[in-house]
Amino acid sequence: MGSKATTIEQQIEKLSGRGMIFENEAEINKAKEILLDIGYYRLGFYWNPFEIDKDHNFAAGTKFSDVVSLYYLDVDLKNILNKALNRIEINLRTQLIYYVSNAYPDNPTWFANKRVMYPNFVDEFPNYYNERFKRNNKPLKKHHANYPNDMYAPAWKTLEFLTFGTIEKIYFSLKDENLKKQIANLYGIKKVNVFQNFLKTVIFVRNICAHSGILFDSNTPKEIVTTPLIKFNNNNRHSIDSSIKVILYFLEIISKNRKNSIENEIVSLFESHSDNPVIQKIIIENIGYNKN
Repeated sequence: MGSKATTIEQQIEKLSGRGMIFENEAEINKAKEILLDIGYYRLGFYWNPFEIDKDHNFAAGTKFSDVVSLYYLDVDLKNILNKALNRIEINLRTQLIYYVSNAYPDNPTWFANKRVMYPNFVDEFPNYYNERFKRNNKPLKKHHANYPNDMYAPAWKTLEFLTFGTIEKIYFSLKDENLKKQIANLYGIKKVNVFQNFLKTVIFVRNICAHSGILFDSNTPKEIVTTPLIKFNNNNRHSIDSSIKVILYFLEIISKNRKNSIENEIVSLFESHSDNPVIQKIIIENIGYNKN
């Protein structure tokens, strides 16, 4: 859009000039609604795959309706995955609290103890557990009102309000490698580094879904570890489809019924676009999905 604001009419004129097809007057009116709803800038992430040059011209036959279909495919996929990711996050949080707290029963704030955790994490923890954090989480606020001399609330209270990313940091900051292996083994994973790789993959997708990011064209920063535990659809270990396989793996350990339900929703979503070759191409090439 450049540095100058434009009206909806100007935005549609610009898209038309670059080769986007609006099939009739009714679609133009609908496009006005959509651009005011979603926004020109955000929708632009979904017409990027259709651009063919540095001047942002579109490939011949590019339809506005296909761009909108891609947008809603991405939204629907994120909504489906969010249900799985929430289940995984809660389960891991619960396991971490339970097993580490019982390994150190006389130390309810083990997460801030340098005998249990690596010093870097302990030194950084006040950045997470500050006055605003306590004030915004009522159980913690109540705990400190009742126990004003406590620097921190016990793990089973504190960890419930930390982000998934911080939970990951707590796990990997544990000094006891056997304890880390014990937690990884709960998910059928023998090696801590494999568990770490899978967990980072889950958190990568979770952050995109939680913050309304662009999912369909995303790739994990680190390659997903090849393992007999998961049968991948393609050789791209950075693809969203490979990430979905990791998410489904965790979910199957937690609940096979939930895993089957989520997997069926994803397959149904992709199949609902089977009559649109443009979207099917993106599902296969960008997401990496292959039904076979």
